Amino acid sequence: MSSPQPNLTPRDTPLQPGDAAPDFTLKNQKIEDWTLSDALKKGDVVLCFYPMDFSPVCSTEMKCVTDEMQKFIDRGAQIVGISTDSFFTHKAWAESLGLTHDILADMHADVCRAYGLHFPELNVAARGTIVVGQDGTVKWSQGRELGAAMNNDEVLASIS
Repeated sequence: MSSPQPNLTPRDTPLQPGDAAPDFTLKNQKIEDWTLSDALKKGDVVLCFYPMDFSPVCSTEMKCVTDEMQKFIDRGAQIVGISTDSFFTHKAWAESLGLTHDILADMHADVCRAYGLHFPELNVAARGTIVVGQDGTVKWSQGRELGAAMNNDEVLASIS
């Protein structure tokens, strides 16, 4: 089976500041296309990679994103979650937690591999955050252990 996003090249380490962020299109929990280059027309984009819906750390992390969404909006950025779960799973999870931001389904793991945030032992996204500036380059990146949630204050500092 061929990759649905052949323009993406896998890498072993997370993208770093100054790297070009590969463009991609994934379905969100509403089964709508979400494209990075379109989102960047509105400002910086925070890509939050996480392993699995319905897991404790991921649920806490994404709930904190929704709870602090206005802080990201105030800085002119949008924030999205990305995992290898399906858009159907994302929909049920988002509804159960009251998540208001887009959760993107990287079901073939093409995007997490291209961003250097793939956890091959479970074939899921690794935990990490990449801030892409409006010019399409990485402004800030952080890979984390699977059990280490994102620190919103650190991410917000990178986009302010």
